[in-house]
Amino acid sequence: MTGTTTLAGMRVDYGSDGFDVDQLAPTWHEQLARWLAEAGEAGVDEPNAMVLATADPQGRPASRTVLCKGLDARGVVFYTNFTSAKSRDLRQSHEASATFPWYAMHRQVHVRGLVQQASYDEADVYWASRPRGSQLGAWASAQSVVVAGRSVLDDALEAAQRRFADTEEIPRPPHWGGWRIVPDEVEFWQGRTNRMHDRLRFVGDRDARTWKVERLAP
Repeated sequence: MTGTTTLAGMRVDYGSDGFDVDQLAPTWHEQLARWLAEAGEAGVDEPNAMVLATADPQGRPASRTVLCKGLDARGVVFYTNFTSAKSRDLRQSHEASATFPWYAMHRQVHVRGLVQQASYDEADVYWASRPRGSQLGAWASAQSVVVAGRSVLDDALEAAQRRFADTEEIPRPPHWGGWRIVPDEVEFWQGRTNRMHDRLRFVGDRDARTWKVERLAP
């Protein structure tokens, strides 16, 4: 019972300043960019990390942390292996959600909507910016596939290193690219004292391409 009691007593009373509609940027993506920049300036580790949630064809949910590598009016973009579990889920459901958790700042942003594959041109541009080691890892790893042990991964990486030893610019693998979450809901969450948090949500009309802002009870 000691562990349970300790967990039950863990809490932080968020004393952050209020957050209201008049403080929002004109668009959800401008507001998200603003909070991302503030998280970076505050020294938050990997401020572009987001927890991506998907569901398989049986409706079983899965979540994992990925890095947001693109943000504009069209949505948020991350990159992965197209044979990964997350990619299989996305091809089946065509929907996803993601949460940016900036715990130290008592902030979160939740994004939810349809997904679409990012263009190969976009993927090529981002691929070229990746460190060589990360590029080799993308060629070496059959992401989400069960392997017999660590040696299998090490051997695959060594094989990729030999394969591209004389190649200055490693090409993007055909099985690797980007996914874009095209949101119809984006919620900005600011912790407040007494658990009376501020929750402001942009809600989009996919047909009319218009947005409204709602305040949600905490």
